Amino acid sequence: MFQVRKDEPKYAFLADPETRAKNAHGKFIELADKASKLHGHSLNINNDSSISDNPNRYKQHGFHFSADNCIACHACESACSEKNDNPGHIAFRSVGYVEGGTYPDYQRLNISMACNHCDDPVCLKGCPTRAYTKFAEYGAVLQDPDICFGCGYCTWVCPYNAPQLDPVKGEVTKCNMCVDRLEVGLKPACVTACLGGALEFGVIDNSPENRDQTKLDIPGFPSSDITHPNIRFEQKRSLPREMSRPDTMPLKYHRDDAKNKHVPVVDEGKTKVKRLWNLRKLLTSHENAHIVFTLCTQTVIGAFMLLMFGPLVGLNSIEAVKADAFLPLMVTMFVVLSIGMFKLNMHLGKPMRFYRGFNNWRLSPVSREIAGVSLFFGGMVGFGFFSLFEHPVAQALAMAAAVGGIIGGVAGFYYMYKLYRIPARPYWDHWQTGSSFVGTALVLGAAVFAIVGGVILDTNALMSILPQMALVALLGLILEAVGLWAHARDLRKNGGEGAASHFIQTTKFGNSYWLRNGLLAVNAALVLVLMLSTAPSIVFASVVFVSLLASAIMGRALFYVLVIPTTMPGAFFWKNQGFEEHARETGLANMPQVGVVPDSH
Repeated sequence: MFQVRKDEPKYAFLADPETRAKNAHGKFIELADKASKLHGHSLNINNDSSISDNPNRYKQHGFHFSADNCIACHACESACSEKNDNPGHIAFRSVGYVEGGTYPDYQRLNISMACNHCDDPVCLKGCPTRAYTKFAEYGAVLQDPDICFGCGYCTWVCPYNAPQLDPVKGEVTKCNMCVDRLEVGLKPACVTACLGGALEFGVIDNSPENRDQTKLDIPGFPSSDITHPNIRFEQKRSLPREMSRPDTMPLKYHRDDAKNKHVPVVDEGKTKVKRLWNLRKLLTSHENAHIVFTLCTQTVIGAFMLLMFGPLVGLNSIEAVKADAFLPLMVTMFVVLSIGMFKLNMHLGKPMRFYRGFNNWRLSPVSREIAGVSLFFGGMVGFGFFSLFEHPVAQALAMAAAVGGIIGGVAGFYYMYKLYRIPARPYWDHWQTGSSFVGTALVLGAAVFAIVGGVILDTNALMSILPQMALVALLGLILEAVGLWAHARDLRKNGGEGAASHFIQTTKFGNSYWLRNGLLAVNAALVLVLMLSTAPSIVFASVVFVSLLASAIMGRALFYVLVIPTTMPGAFFWKNQGFEEHARETGLANMPQVGVVPDSH
């Protein structure tokens, strides 16, 4: 257990004589019933089975931050990192700021932030390995890095940048509320180290001494509606109408008098308005494995569904492929899906622990996606294998495998869409994500049939396949185009981080964005020609396929590189994506004290 010093100052000890019944979000602060408290459980910290006698042990605790008192000395960061023995590139608590006004009335608002141990922890629900647990003791949300396999999904869904993915160790770690200190009556290390008295800690919604505000937000803090975080604020100082972030995110915070708060709006001064290509950043992003996986999986699911249901909707040419090119078709789908699954698995921080991805299927859309795609893969392989035999038993097994493949494909596809509907990432949180995925499945799924048919079948059979597959591809392109139009309209209308993402895609990646949009229009015209042509050539069909594939890859790359999360503001040299890119390009990242890993995972 944590050792209490004999000369520990009085302010370092917890002191909450009275507490409320419910917090500001209407949740009960008491987290355990009388029977559970009577038979208290030890947290087994360092194998110590002791149980604290703190009368508030089973009540939700949280931080209180007085923004007016913070002087950005970073003592809280240092104390946290020292206690947890964190490397330079990992910080469970970090200090950022927003600034506004002009000389001589320039103002800066500092924000110290760690994990908020939320009432509705989206990290816990999203984690596929069940590495997270919300304890009744203090309401702490704790994470076990030994269970984590380094997918990083929790870093996507958290609005506060609390989970930290360590690219060196390939695992996530985060603030643990210093539960070892709480068990002996001490406040967290960051709180006791605060020089300005800005940080406090105790039972949630208790106003600390000499403070009379317990606000739910301040400028720069993401909406508390997403997770109901257990942090409260005091901020009385009058601020300018506009507050800017010092990092490269194109956001500023404008005071909305109707809402009596600062709301995020696009800061067009953060980047050049001139349209650029940025193809290198676009095609060499951290998420390339996800690009490969989603495109490959959606292609194969689309092709399999066409194989199963195409003849039922009048696509009779599919029967010709099934009759004369069944084995090459199944081998093609097997290879494409295997490539996608392999790339995704090797993207994990700990690839050998991939099997843990099934652990949280009751809550995590990632686990459900993995389970669905795995069932689809098995069903597809089983259907392909047993269909090669004419024995009635083999045919029955093939039919059962096909049903399993269909169920797995639908489930895997649906949860692949659901896992991107993240409130903390507004650019993804739109139905266009689903229309894009379905459009890709139709376009590239039809392309698989056209390619296999072109290689295996005779000219007459191919001439009947190409127009029908072109029709399917045209429907996919139309669906995707409609989704993109609605997406851009809604991003501009809703403002905030989504509008900032749209601003980035029309400026920093503007040329690539319009090239993709142009390719969609060109591809629609090409497949229409292919569909209406009485004798389409193989060369022309090949050109159409290359153009379709290029459009799909570019569109999916934009999908990942443009997303701007609702995260905390950084500082000029810290928690700043622009500085991190600069440090890697110039070699500064080779200096550990800079806090940037040279080659990110």
